[in-house]
Amino acid sequence: MARPHVLVIPYPAQGHVIPIMELAQWLVKQGIKVTFVNTEVNHKLVTSNSLVNDGFGDLIQLVAVPDGLEPWEDRSDLCKLTTSILQTMSCKLEELIETINKEDSNNVSCIIADDGMGWAIKVAKKMGIRRAAFWPASVATLAYVMSFQKLIDDGIVNNNGIPINDEMIQLAESMPPIKSTNLPWTCFKDLGTVKAFFKVVVEAVEAASLTEWFLCNSTTELEPAAFSLYPQLLPIGPLLASNRLADQAGHFWQEDATCLPWLDQQPSCSVIYVAFGSFTIFNQTQFEELALGLELSNRPFLWVVRPGMTKETTASFPDGYVERVGSRGRIVSWAPQQKVLAHPSVACFVSHCGWNSTLEGVTNGLPFLCWPYFADQFHNETYIRDIWKTGLGFNKDEAGIITRGEIKSKVEQLLGDNSFKAKAMDIKEKVTSTIKEGGCSHKNLGNFIEWIHNKDTYAL
Repeated sequence: MARPHVLVIPYPAQGHVIPIMELAQWLVKQGIKVTFVNTEVNHKLVTSNSLVNDGFGDLIQLVAVPDGLEPWEDRSDLCKLTTSILQTMSCKLEELIETINKEDSNNVSCIIADDGMGWAIKVAKKMGIRRAAFWPASVATLAYVMSFQKLIDDGIVNNNGIPINDEMIQLAESMPPIKSTNLPWTCFKDLGTVKAFFKVVVEAVEAASLTEWFLCNSTTELEPAAFSLYPQLLPIGPLLASNRLADQAGHFWQEDATCLPWLDQQPSCSVIYVAFGSFTIFNQTQFEELALGLELSNRPFLWVVRPGMTKETTASFPDGYVERVGSRGRIVSWAPQQKVLAHPSVACFVSHCGWNSTLEGVTNGLPFLCWPYFADQFHNETYIRDIWKTGLGFNKDEAGIITRGEIKSKVEQLLGDNSFKAKAMDIKEKVTSTIKEGGCSHKNLGNFIEWIHNKDTYAL
């Protein structure tokens, strides 16, 4: 008997791959066959660290399509990468689907694409395949994407998406305000990248109109105002492997699980967990101030220092630092973050406020110290600080540096005020209820899976 066969394609960044991979795992759990499509470079990274097939046999397969760049070209040049993806990947995806349909008895019956890969949804429509869009970040961020034409009409950005003035904007009263220079596509330093990402935004909005489902890795409990602006957006989040009592798949780096036994040795609610995701880059001065601030805190800390985190070739700690902090500080290159945040010894989360990290902290009832780097992270910081009131931010000095003294002071302020933890626990209860049976996200995901199984539903 033929199974539904869903092709899933993320935007090629770590924070996009992980949540849509989790969605793919949920589909497989329901007996749906999944082909997960990464770019060739990311395919190698994911498969080298993969837990994808654990327990699922041949129901999920990972495949790759070229992004149009040569193997040696720099993928951190986001302008070049984005332009290449827009120019080359749609025809490669068509070829892949045609090959699958010739060789596999289960033809591709649905495509779920990250809305940042809107061209993939257009391919699905062209080929007569059912389709759904997926948004991995906050719905507040998506709301600004969906409102790009209004921002043009209101004179906030020009027709290329470039801000006309540096000003604060807010779509709704209870939504996080944001600087026009921190919009999802305007936060880059060079205009070429801004223009390239604005093309992605325009295509994303066009693609959204071609889908019957627009799934979002969020909840109405966290973002009621954003969801009320666009009622067609359906919350199915938070999509976390911990919901399935499983290990997270889709990482680009090897997790260092040796930090878990170290956490076991620490007192309850004592450890500062510090992690800045896959994109944040520090200069050496800021890196050293962070190191010294953690030392000054006199608390145990677990710090993720991934390869390439500083502008220098390798991160350089202050003289004698590692010896001074000794066993009080644990430094790893990549951590099993969901397990770390769920550990009872963790007291707070110093975070870049990426949406995955935000959701992971929220579902574990942790207060935050916010250190956003770019894009949607500024929205998420505003949620944490000003709307949910579960954390604090840092102030920079005249040179733009967050000093060791500021870090020590904010750690003491956060952990010395029980109201942050109390609010975090309250939000945890609301958010975790939505993914349980009877909850809104649980119902929406169930309805979507039922739609995939329904062979009488055809693409338009």
